[in-house]
Amino acid sequence: MNIIIKGRNIEVTPALREYIEKKLTRLEKFMDINDVNVTLLVEKNLHRIEVTIVVNGYILRGEEVSGNMYGSVDLVTDKMEKQMLRYKEKLQKRNKKRKTVPDLPYSADMVEEFGGEEDELVKIKRFPIKPMTLEEAVMQMNMLGHNFFVFTNSETEKVNVVYTRKDGKYGLLEPEY
Repeated sequence: MNIIIKGRNIEVTPALREYIEKKLTRLEKFMDINDVNVTLLVEKNLHRIEVTIVVNGYILRGEEVSGNMYGSVDLVTDKMEKQMLRYKEKLQKRNKKRKTVPDLPYSADMVEEFGGEEDELVKIKRFPIKPMTLEEAVMQMNMLGHNFFVFTNSETEKVNVVYTRKDGKYGLLEPEY
């Protein structure tokens, strides 16, 4: 497991790094983890931790805030544990139907952040797009906790966007050439 820890407005001490690595290594008992990106932030008196884990090419993300960084680490580890269990259950259900697990070819996403004014671009996120079915895309969107997800539809070989509608159902955007 490759763990990358970055700090913003906080120095990542050896003790904190060791604590984070110890807690996150515990997650390997659920499944093989490729990459883990950890960002520590201190804003006023709040200590925030953001964790992004790549498992079998799928991205799981968790974020927690508390009064101290060690507490935030504990909270986000518990959250990631629950996410991994849900993900594993979904894979097992899907594998019973399909009998194989696709091996996804990408690793952690790259994010660039900018400071700026209100109408200014503040973040660019780059990620590889892999072919997947609509069902896989919906699962990936839900695992990330996002309300939309961009993917290449394996049936049409076109870039599609799946999104959550206000009524709780899903919508699909397909390009028309």
